[in-house]
Formats: sequence, structure tokens, C-alpha cells
Amino acid sequence: MDILILGGAGQVGTELRAHAWPDGVRVDAPDRAALDITDAEAVARALDAKPYAAVINTAAYTAVDKAESDVVAAWRLNALAPAILAAATHLRKIPLVHVSTDYVFSGDEAGDYAPDAPVNPRSVYGASKAAGEMAVRTANPRHAILRTAWVVSPHRGNFVKTMLRLAAERDALTVVDDQHGCPTSATDLAEACAAIALRLASDADAPTGTFHCVNAGSTTWRGFAEAIVAGSAARGGRAIPVTGIPTSAYPTPARRPANSRLSTASLTAAYGIAPRPWEAALDDILDRLVGPSTQNTETRA
Repeated sequence: MDILILGGAGQVGTELRAHAWPDGVRVDAPDRAALDITDAEAVARALDAKPYAAVINTAAYTAVDKAESDVVAAWRLNALAPAILAAATHLRKIPLVHVSTDYVFSGDEAGDYAPDAPVNPRSVYGASKAAGEMAVRTANPRHAILRTAWVVSPHRGNFVKTMLRLAAERDALTVVDDQHGCPTSATDLAEACAAIALRLASDADAPTGTFHCVNAGSTTWRGFAEAIVAGSAARGGRAIPVTGIPTSAYPTPARRPANSRLSTASLTAAYGIAPRPWEAALDDILDRLVGPSTQNTETRA
């Protein structure tokens, strides 16, 4: 069985390439130079090269603030490319797993967003990702869209790595404390993508539609930063204070959702996937980046 992974150099793609796939599963993960997914003819040639059983698309334009001025590039990768992939995979009867984002929501509602909650993006990035979702839904019925949020890992640039760097350089941190969300391990998200792709590839009756995949529990960016600093300190790093500030004190070109909490209930019901708490996932990431803990500490939310 052959699986095609797109966006293999990103956080989730890197974890998918390292995933312990079952015997007999072969994974291809061409980089952008090898396959431009905004080129319909290139995508067609790639899909015709092998009898792919499933395609997993983790590729995205994720420079949220830059997207506000780089609109065409964001829409090409986040909306046009999924449309091309969905049409091409449907033509060849290949299921498509597509990763999306909490930014499709406004963030103005309370509680955990369900997959069927109305989308209302407030940024170019969010709008382009919402358009990509619609393209996948309309062009390939055998799809699974996985919305996620606050993805972190030992790879590429992300919040955990930034906080570790700043904690080593500064005596105190100030972090936004009025945005709420669910930190998500790229490892756990990749495992969910792999499990769903394999199920879709082998079971014609596998559930399709839109699901949310984030680690269990929620926090604020400040709370997340405090947990990172505490986890680093337990591994020999510096223990420094983290002060909360409002979003208004840290203006950015793109508006961030104040509430990015996502409900994973439908994912659990459909596929039996129940993501672990984000604190446990963070510990694993810190083990890989910093080393094992040198003391017994309680996980912090």
C-alpha cells in the first residue's frame, strides 16, 4: 500500500515520515521542488505514478501575519492546492485526509467549537483555509478534514521552541493571556492522520467529513508558556516568571481567535481516537528537545 504525504517538511509531515507505519505500507513525501501542488498537471502526474491508497495533505501557507499582505500566495496554497488535490484524488478514487485550522472560526463564541459550528474567519489565513475545506468537501466525498490548533513539536519554528529560546535569553517573559486554545503535538496529530488514512484506504464505509484533532484540555498562551518554562526548569533550564498581557498590548496584522478550543468528541466517536492531555504531550516534546526531567514535578495547566 502506497501513501502520498504532502507537506512532508513541516511539523506534521516530519512526524508522518517518522511514523511507525504497518508492514507493507510505503510512504512518499516529495518536497515542493519535486511536486508543486498548485500545478494541476504536476499533481496528476504524481498520482498516476503509483496506485496510491490515500493522500494526506499537511501542506499549508502558515505565516499568519504575512498572509495579510501576501494574499495571493496564501490562497494559492491554502485554497487552490486543496481544490486541485481533491479533484485529482476523486477522479482516481483515492481518499484524501486534509489538515485545517481553528482559524476558520471567529473565536468569539464560548465553549468548545464542534466541527459543524458555523465558520467565520477573521483573517486572510483563516479565510483561505476555510476555502480549502470547502474545495475538499465539494470535490472529493471520500475525505477527512482534520482541524487542529497550536501545533508544536521538536521541529521547525513553533511556540515551544520560541519560549525555550527566550527563557534562556531573558529574565522574564510577557505572554498573551486572553486567548484560549488547545496545544497540539504534531506527533499525536500525525498518528491521527495516519490512522484515518489507513482506515479510509481499507474500508469503503469509513467515516468521512470534518473532525477536530487537538490534545485534551486547554490553556492560554501564558499558561502554555508557564508550563514550558516549568518543564524546562525541571530539566535543568532557567526558572523565570511569565507575566500575562492582553491581546491589545501585542498587536499583530492578523486577528487571532480569542477562543480556539475545539471539541474532539466526533473524532473519538468515528475513529476511536481520544487525544491525550496536552501536558503529557508537552513533556514528550521537552524530553526530545531538552532531555529527561531531573526531578519529579506535577504537570501544570
